[in-house]
Order: sequence, then C-alpha cells, then structure tokens
Amino acid sequence: MTKLFTPIEIKDIKLRNRITVSPMCQYSSVDGFSNNWHLVHLGTRAVGGAGLIITEAAAVSPEGRITPDDLGLWKDEHIPGLKEIVEFAEAQGAVMGIQLAHAGRKASTTSPWKGGNFLSEDDGGWQTVAPSAIPFFNDNLAPAALDEQGLLKVVEDFKTAAARSRQAGFKVIEIHAAHGYLLHQFLSPLSNQRNDGYGGSFENRTRLLLEVITAVKQEWPSNLPLFVRISATDWAEGGWDLESSIKLAAILKEKGVDLIDCSSGGLVHYAEIPVAKGYQTRFAADIKAETGILTGAVGLITTAAEAEEILENGAADLIFVGRELLRNPYFPLEAARELGVETQWPNQYLRSKRKK
Repeated sequence: MTKLFTPIEIKDIKLRNRITVSPMCQYSSVDGFSNNWHLVHLGTRAVGGAGLIITEAAAVSPEGRITPDDLGLWKDEHIPGLKEIVEFAEAQGAVMGIQLAHAGRKASTTSPWKGGNFLSEDDGGWQTVAPSAIPFFNDNLAPAALDEQGLLKVVEDFKTAAARSRQAGFKVIEIHAAHGYLLHQFLSPLSNQRNDGYGGSFENRTRLLLEVITAVKQEWPSNLPLFVRISATDWAEGGWDLESSIKLAAILKEKGVDLIDCSSGGLVHYAEIPVAKGYQTRFAADIKAETGILTGAVGLITTAAEAEEILENGAADLIFVGRELLRNPYFPLEAARELGVETQWPNQYLRSKRKK
C-alpha cells in the first residue's frame, strides 16, 4: 500500500486516504449562504475520492468576509445548507471539514473576477478591522484597530461558528490564521504594532489566536480534530518567519491542536515569494520534525508521485491539493490508478473504471 492511500486516524476520524481538498474560495454566496454551486463543487470532490474536504473560508461574522460573495457561518440560518453538503459528501465516503475565518484588513473587496478591488461603504463595503490601523494597500481606507470589545467579539464569533459547525455535522474544523487575514495580522509584527497585551512580544502577538482556540474548543467535541492553517513565513524582512512558526506549533500542540496546515505569505503585497513545485513543503517538514505535530503540505502539488514522495520522506501527514483538484476533481481516483492502488469507485461510475 502506498503512503498516499494508507488511511489515517486523527482522534475519532478515519480518512480513507491522505488527499485533502484545500480550502478554496468560490465567491458564490449571497449573504453567506451555501447553494447548489457549493453542493456540486464540494460533492464532486467527494465523488472523486478525496479523503478530507475542507470548505472555503467561512466567515465568522459579516465584517469578516473577504468579499460580499463569501461563504459564512455567522447565523443559524446558514446551517441547513451546509448540513446537506456534509451529508452528501459523507455518503460518498469523504470526511467534511470547515475552515473558519475572519479577513480583518483584507475584507471588503470585490471578488477576483469583479476586479478584486477595495469596496467602499458607499459601494456596499464595510469598515474593516485589524490589530493596527494599517491598510493592506496604502490607498485603501485604514482599518479600525480592534478595541477590547472588538477583540471579545472576534473570539465569541469564532466560538459560535464552531458550535454551528458541529450542528451542521462537520468532523474537522480548521482555524484560518494564514494568508494575511485577521489572526495572521495579529501574529506578524509587520501588521501588528499594538502596545497593549496583544502586541509587541511573541507571547502577546499570539494571544488572540490562543484565545480563539480556547473558545472554539469549548464548543468543539474533544474527539474531533482541530487544525490550524498558518503562513509559515511572510516572505518579508521583519515579518513572521519559520522560527516563529515552529515555536507557535509547539504551543498549539500543547493546546490540543491536531494538525498544522503549512502555507505561507499573504500578509503584505510586496512579498517576494519563490513560487515553485512544492515550495512550501519544507515548512511542513521542519515543523513536524521540530515539534512532532501532524502537518499538512500544500502548494503546487500536482501529481501522485509528488504527493507520495512527500509522505514517504516523512515531510507531512496530509497532502492539501488546491488548483489540481479544481482542474480535475477525480484526481484521487486517477492517482490511485497511477500508483497501482485498488480503490473504491462510486457504483454509478464503475463502468468507466480502467483496470490499468
């Protein structure tokens, strides 16, 4: 049996393989609601054989959306649509996870195919928030620095979203603390220039993330996995780096986090990122080696051979696949055939299964 198709148990959840559908924004919601697009998009990846499917970022509050078209989980009315998706995916043998997020200063923009530009309040946008009043782009309206009441609201919003995630039937929660969104903004000294208990030292800059984790765990069953996605480096001088990520990962492990999803970048627009095949895998490898926590590798992993090599080398425990699964939702079935593994196909598709 190959590593890629060796099942893995994380707490009480067993994944049929190590292929995870990475969270990928679809910008196809109205008022945060899932719809037929999300059902077909995520359901097809379940039919395609992925072990774990994590939804796109689900905003924990309206002001936490990247765009007005983002998925959300800030009210009970969002639960039924998501529950339908979970039930369909599980019927195909996949495990469903949800990524909970707050965009912070990167909120209130238009969707990419609408230009991806900052959206003013006059045009349907909203006041953004952040650790400090520093905009992502200089010509953007400055975000409001969160005060004590605002910080408490962020924590409570993640907590209530976790409760709704449980009611919707999700089996994994991933807290989004990467890609320049709110929790990442607090981690990095480039975006966090506070002089209170949430800024300055490493301990202070990590405080909000740890408070969110504590709150989420109050609502999330202890037998179900909790992941955190981080940007292992800002790719910018004076920013968050791998050393800080390793230190944070060790703390998160002690706090009961089960896996670190190791991405990078997104905090500042001027970062110089050396994008290449598997360019982020070393972060997963180093964090795993230094802390012993489970890790996920992500970033331009496009073939079964690449995924298998990462797992064989012990660099990661799960392979998060994004764009390749957009191009080919049946990548897991094809990867199994490529690696010579016999895997279960949907009964409806058996007539098309190739023997070699």
